Amino acid sequence: MKKLTVDFTKENGRVKPMHAVNNGPAISRTTTNLPYFREAGIPYGRTHDTSYYSPYGSNFVIDIAGIFPNFDADPYDEKSYDFPITDKFIATMFEGGVKPFYRLGNRIEHMVKKYGTLPPKDFKKWAVICEHIIRHYNYGWADGFHYDIEYWEIWNEPDLHPDDDPPEKKTTWGGTKLQFFELYHIAATHLKSCFPELKIGGPALACNKQWAEDFLKQLKAPLDFFSWHVYSNDPKKVLSDMEFYRALLDKYGYTKTESILNEWNYIRGWVDEPLIYSYHTIKNIKGASFIAAVMAEGQNAPLDILMYYDSRPSTFCGMFKTDIPCETLKGYYPFLMFNHLYRLGTAVETGADDDFYLCAAKGVGDDGKETGEVMLSYFNDDDDHGDTTVELALSGMKEGKKEVEFRILDGKRDCVLFRKDTVAATEYSAYLDLPLYAVVEVTVH
Repeated sequence: MKKLTVDFTKENGRVKPMHAVNNGPAISRTTTNLPYFREAGIPYGRTHDTSYYSPYGSNFVIDIAGIFPNFDADPYDEKSYDFPITDKFIATMFEGGVKPFYRLGNRIEHMVKKYGTLPPKDFKKWAVICEHIIRHYNYGWADGFHYDIEYWEIWNEPDLHPDDDPPEKKTTWGGTKLQFFELYHIAATHLKSCFPELKIGGPALACNKQWAEDFLKQLKAPLDFFSWHVYSNDPKKVLSDMEFYRALLDKYGYTKTESILNEWNYIRGWVDEPLIYSYHTIKNIKGASFIAAVMAEGQNAPLDILMYYDSRPSTFCGMFKTDIPCETLKGYYPFLMFNHLYRLGTAVETGADDDFYLCAAKGVGDDGKETGEVMLSYFNDDDDHGDTTVELALSGMKEGKKEVEFRILDGKRDCVLFRKDTVAATEYSAYLDLPLYAVVEVTVH
């Protein structure tokens, strides 16, 4: 029998924003998932591929090609910008309690002809356009706002295609690696000189680790955060990448630069049957279990922010139904569970085992009482791995009488209370019979 441990006396830093996402609340003519975003306390929403969802604003939202449609226009003239659709989207994010993590650039383009992914004709002018977008949302320019949006990311996945691919095949960056290095240098240097108080970074790396090292090796521009992506069917592989990128940043002296994983999801393979299987998994309990497992790994790893792709109603959204976004899927509930840990604030030490992923926290609950929270996920990519029994050993609990409540997310239940124990001791073990892909939240108060 596997034994999992939680020691509430051993503090392990803060609970980090592992329940951030890409995009934000969806509002259609008749439905909205705004209340679910508020309830789950989603801390950040990265504004990437936003324009693929028409209720957000389609081609007129977020992307520079939509906000500044004529690149030959004057970047210092507010009439050159088209802000209203993005204004509405950003306001809706704040209404849902979500802070924008603003991606400066354009969406991925799978079409036969490319538009926003082609390198700008003038890199310095592109940087000036970005400057005025920031001024609009943070400093009131052009009848704008004072939102204090902190994170501004330059481009998305410039490493996805090799240099010798033809531009019409490149879906994210139509230029070469060296051209992107130049764009980043010019844009980051300009934006940081204008806004030293903001966090400027990128490059939203797709997967090429040698490209990442080449980027850091030559970099002479500001890098407040390094953002990167991974899609996998193994939480341990995701953890390995978390450790790799932190070590790479440290190797090149970027010890204070935040490491942010801002695209991730379950993927077994990118073509044929493995891809179809992945699409189904994202929407079901296995996908939810994977979400909880990666959140737990991120909390315990050298990572600063974790941002799920995607909360936008789409193929990659395991949180909400694609056609009825006001209805939740299994993948929503790990965000709700983790938020309970996040609100407590102080992480504590845990010990897990193969196939089990565990994180825990302590703090003062909504009732004003000392509270402990645990989230554990039972995940193995083998669908025939089977059910199991596990011992969860809790130590360092407060003195006196306590209630220990267990809620479960599985194929049939959505965070349902299934057990409640009264405990007087400071140490206690619970033996849990768990189906494969179960996620359990334990509350001690």
